[in-house]
Amino acid sequence: MAKKQTKKVEVEEPYAEETVVVEAPKVEQKPQPVITKELPKKDTWEVKDRIYYLKNKTPLSYLLKGSNVHYFDEEKGYERELKYCSNQRTCFVDEMVGDQRMEHIVFRNGTLTVPRNKVVLQKLLSLYHPHKNTVFEEYKPKVEAANEIDMLELEIKALNAAQVMDIDMAEAIMRVEVGSKVSEMSSKELKRDLLLYAKRNPSLFLELANDENVVLRNFGIRATEMGILRLSSDQRTFSWGANDRKLMTVPFDEHPYSALAAWFKTDEGMEIYSNIEKRLN
Repeated sequence: MAKKQTKKVEVEEPYAEETVVVEAPKVEQKPQPVITKELPKKDTWEVKDRIYYLKNKTPLSYLLKGSNVHYFDEEKGYERELKYCSNQRTCFVDEMVGDQRMEHIVFRNGTLTVPRNKVVLQKLLSLYHPHKNTVFEEYKPKVEAANEIDMLELEIKALNAAQVMDIDMAEAIMRVEVGSKVSEMSSKELKRDLLLYAKRNPSLFLELANDENVVLRNFGIRATEMGILRLSSDQRTFSWGANDRKLMTVPFDEHPYSALAAWFKTDEGMEIYSNIEKRLN
């Protein structure tokens, strides 16, 4: 029996298509703006009892104006009416709700104590009232202590300067205070009054101590009192007392001894000053 011959048939593989991958273009992502929510302003008002006092007067009672006064609001850009009402939570009339029950603001013996629970009145007096720091002030212990320290230090400085001051300068300063009476005072009286003056008015004392014209004015006054110089009756001319020779004319509307002190600094005046100094000594 003959064998069947099988014919090998080659089957071609189907054509494989090449896949082309196209990358999508990269899109640059812009950073998103950070939105910050504005936080409400923190109320820094300190809740405490506060004391207010009148400036330059202490009457038995004083009624402070508590209505029909205005405060210019910088943020809003216009004036706002103020009124103190005990049943309201604000002192601004445009923020009030309902009835307005007004209450008097009365200082007794020059002071007014406002308890911590009356915040509306405290804010009206401390922040908004147009008469604060002119008619009345809030008592602030820390500020008062700092001012007292400054004053005490100034007083110490003035007393130290008075302690070591020479007699001529002391006489010049006290002449500003007591006038020609200083010529009759002994050195002990002069020293005592100088220290008291430095303690009583340290700021003015130090100002005079640093003013060289004070000494020159006193020098001219002493020379006039002793007859070395003569000031005319109209206070316009200084002359020699011995021969009435004219030395200088006082400029119009100027104090004669201030003008003389300035003249002593000129070339001609320095010669006259040296001459007078020899006669005084």
